[in-house]
Amino acid sequence: MTIVPDIIICALIIGTLAIIHITTVFIRNVVLDGADSNLTLSQLIDQLNSEYGWTLKILVNLFGYSCVLVPGLLIFQYTKRTQYLDRCGNGFIPKAVKFCFSGIEFDYIDSSHLPKSINNTAVKDCVLVCYCFVGLMGSYLTWGLLQERIMTQSYVNSEGKHTFFKDSQFLVFSNRALAFGIAAAYLMTKKQSRNRAPLYKYSYASLSNIMSTWFQYEALKFVSFPTQVLAKSCKIIPVMLMGKIVSRTKYEFHEYFTAVLISVGMIFFLMGSATGAPGSSITTITGVLFLCLYMTFDSFTSNWQGDLFKTYKMTSMEMMCGVNLFSTLFTAASLSIQGGFMESLDFATEHKKFVFDCVILSISSAVGQLFIFYTIATFGPVVFTIIMTVRQATAIILSCIVYDHHISNVGIFGVMIFFFAIFLRVYSQHRMQAIRKRAEAAKLRMNT
Repeated sequence: MTIVPDIIICALIIGTLAIIHITTVFIRNVVLDGADSNLTLSQLIDQLNSEYGWTLKILVNLFGYSCVLVPGLLIFQYTKRTQYLDRCGNGFIPKAVKFCFSGIEFDYIDSSHLPKSINNTAVKDCVLVCYCFVGLMGSYLTWGLLQERIMTQSYVNSEGKHTFFKDSQFLVFSNRALAFGIAAAYLMTKKQSRNRAPLYKYSYASLSNIMSTWFQYEALKFVSFPTQVLAKSCKIIPVMLMGKIVSRTKYEFHEYFTAVLISVGMIFFLMGSATGAPGSSITTITGVLFLCLYMTFDSFTSNWQGDLFKTYKMTSMEMMCGVNLFSTLFTAASLSIQGGFMESLDFATEHKKFVFDCVILSISSAVGQLFIFYTIATFGPVVFTIIMTVRQATAIILSCIVYDHHISNVGIFGVMIFFFAIFLRVYSQHRMQAIRKRAEAAKLRMNT
């Protein structure tokens, strides 16, 4: 087997990275424009007008993601046109290419972790529900409060100077890197069947996931945390629209009705949660834009992951591992180009409290993902939705208490409408499922 194709693949990677490096230097020189040459690209962008600087930052982030996407796309097109996968040998490069573009399913699986028929008593079920409730509440309440703490509150260094942490990309990287490490360690320890899907399939969900997370963090610079929580919960509307367009999903009347109620509740809340703080119209529009982009990307993520689950029948831990692998690569590439690693590490060395907050934020995010998978697998989405609804309400109350957000009576009325709609949706879904089960049981009795 000739090694020429392998050499060409290596040349594509090296050539693409060289072009990216040259482009990075060019972007830095353009942005520099007489500024301090010792500043990182991220710091240079932060010195721009805060109302418009995010536009350049998101473009640079996308350029960083291209450091992973472009070489992968070129190699994919080359292997497809030359039928490389059919003719390659068993070396490291051929195995890596197969792993990324065709998927490799391992034959072994630890039988001790196969589903077993267990007769759980009501007491055991109650204990498990409490366990899931405490885990989800603890991890995501901690995550939410620390998210707001890091992005909106200042840190004091040894000289008594107050400074804000600005690089939300570093937070996304630390969260995703830890989650990937936990998922990979779990899969390797349990020896479960891995990578049912071609590895590149996870990149789509990963890219949309880190984009939604980035907009979620950045939105806290323009809107309050309670507003963000309510807006995040309104993602049910874009999810329905995305499902209608992408998957041709049909929805019941109560789903449309509760979606409208959620929107009404959100409008009342926004009308009654103004803080009176001075802010320009640009700032307000930017905050709303970030929330809309967050919900759009997040909606795509859930629909794409749903298709992967249906097509390849992978486990939740496999999904967690694959998506977080690409998220770690994307954010690491972006941070490397912008100098975000050094900037964030310098900030960490000067602000020890930030290190503690960042570590706990990453741990709570990873643990929260594990509790999500366990709760849905054990009790289904209805119980999970109820727990997370309670968590959202508690997060708003805690944020208002800890960070002194003001909500008027109109805003409180909007929150009541919002959570009434959520619980109505959960009840209606549970009732519809019960009706379907009774109809199926009656049909079986008639046939027998």
